[in-house]
Amino acid sequence: MPHDSARSPSVLEQARGQLHRWGLGSQRALTVVLVGLTGLVTLGLVAARPWVPPSTYILVELLGSFLLRLRPMILLCAAIVVQVVMVAVLGLGEFTPGTWVLQGIAIVALLAFAAHRERLGLQGAPGELMLVDLRDRIAAHGEVPPLPDGWSVDTTLRPAHAEAFSGDFVVTANRPGLLELALVDVSGKGQAAGVRSLQLSGALAGMIGSLPAREFLPAANAYLLGRRWPEGFATAVHLTVHLETGLYTVALAGHLPPVHLHAGSGRVERLPQLRGPALGVIDDPEYVTGTGRLAPGDTLILYTDGLVETPGGDLDLGIDRLMGAAEELLATRRGGAEDLMRAVRAPEGDDRALVLVRRAG
Repeated sequence: MPHDSARSPSVLEQARGQLHRWGLGSQRALTVVLVGLTGLVTLGLVAARPWVPPSTYILVELLGSFLLRLRPMILLCAAIVVQVVMVAVLGLGEFTPGTWVLQGIAIVALLAFAAHRERLGLQGAPGELMLVDLRDRIAAHGEVPPLPDGWSVDTTLRPAHAEAFSGDFVVTANRPGLLELALVDVSGKGQAAGVRSLQLSGALAGMIGSLPAREFLPAANAYLLGRRWPEGFATAVHLTVHLETGLYTVALAGHLPPVHLHAGSGRVERLPQLRGPALGVIDDPEYVTGTGRLAPGDTLILYTDGLVETPGGDLDLGIDRLMGAAEELLATRRGGAEDLMRAVRAPEGDDRALVLVRRAG
């Protein structure tokens, strides 16, 4: 994985640079420009009312809601209220009751939106781009380094209800002759789980590859315990594969067992449940490692519970459904991770992740 110093500028950095080039790199400059626009709207209301309706203020408010933080946004809304009241008091224009109600609703809604962004620490439009940038960084942590001929890793992740962030993520390490990765499922779903996965993925990406494989899950557990999150646990499956021999080791932290598709016999095997508590639950847990071998043509399937769990359904039946779909699609080389996820038809109410580690026949 390239270092940050070598990467190209992110979307966030490009947006900030553009604002600075326009002379709008500060909240003060943006506020002055937008308040000035409200003055032009007021002038248009007085001098050319048929062409400049009162609803034009809402366009400026919407622009402010994407560019300003809470305090400048309050100042912008206050400037609009003062100008509207002055126009009405001085008899320079008339406003219908519907106009007053519409302006009031717009101001309250947009200030609430700005307050929500303030709590998240987002600063205007670049703040939204920051989330995009962070999401891209999570994806970068899961990028698999170049593998020798005959080996491939196919990954697909889908957040619950098509939200921007998922509580499921992958981290990988770049080690000569060795494929090492971990699939992690943070407790919860949606934006709350996404925020925790942002923090956890960065920490685990720094651990994997820099620690001996047997120390990865204990270190991840210690990190999570130190965060003291209200919903502070996560499940994980940690896999290492020796690319020359196909021998692999796998350890589980409260996670569902991988599935091994044997090309020679066509058998689809659920690996024996390995002992190990979820991350962030207890001090000094013991994680037992299982072993196996990927022969030519074999596939190892890692997945999260959102892929096989249905409300009120039997988890084992969900895993059996996954194994049946894998036998139909993967054994015949008719599809990849995306095809398998579609075939399983998991409900969209939870985050879903699927990783296929494949050795060519």
